[in-house]
Amino acid sequence: MLEFVKAGGWLMFPIIACSIIALGIVAERFWSLRRSKIIPQHLVATVWHWIKEGQLDQAKVQAISTESALGKILATGIMNSQSDRARMKESIEEVGRQVVHGMDRFLNTLGTIAAISPLLGLLGTVVGMIKVFAAITIVGVGNPGELAGGISQALTTTAAGLTVAIIAYMFHRYFRGRVDELVIEMEQQAIKLVDVMHSKNVQMQGSSK
Repeated sequence: MLEFVKAGGWLMFPIIACSIIALGIVAERFWSLRRSKIIPQHLVATVWHWIKEGQLDQAKVQAISTESALGKILATGIMNSQSDRARMKESIEEVGRQVVHGMDRFLNTLGTIAAISPLLGLLGTVVGMIKVFAAITIVGVGNPGELAGGISQALTTTAAGLTVAIIAYMFHRYFRGRVDELVIEMEQQAIKLVDVMHSKNVQMQGSSK
């Protein structure tokens, strides 16, 4: 491995740095975008049970808000439960945009790494070929040893840059798809709560007349 890095020259260091950052982002996103952390199972059913039994107090709403992304959205809907349906949806959408922004964290950086890694490899190729032509100018083509260094740098940096870019791009697309999937599911869960709470409010208003 050390010989591989040496063969690529100084441009291997930014490529290696990109790979380390990309691996860190991938590990962090796998941990942060766990379904159990974003959308806890049976959360909506639990909240609705508390509402029906009159057990939903401010402390529970606060706990729901801090435990998960879906909980934060549901807590917003609960706090605006006395408003009309349109206002409830609007407040949920506002918080939902903040939640999605948090779920997209570091993905732009991962996409940037996917974009610049092959360019770093290409730059290494150019630098390597410059060395080759410089060697040809000095010693001609009769000494392969003088040419090998530049060719080796060109091929090594290109391979390293493309490898990092492919992996980073693959995970960038995967996490984008995962965020979209989780967002759609959160929207469905939130709409369920809005509908049942709105129906309850309508029934209470009808019975009070």
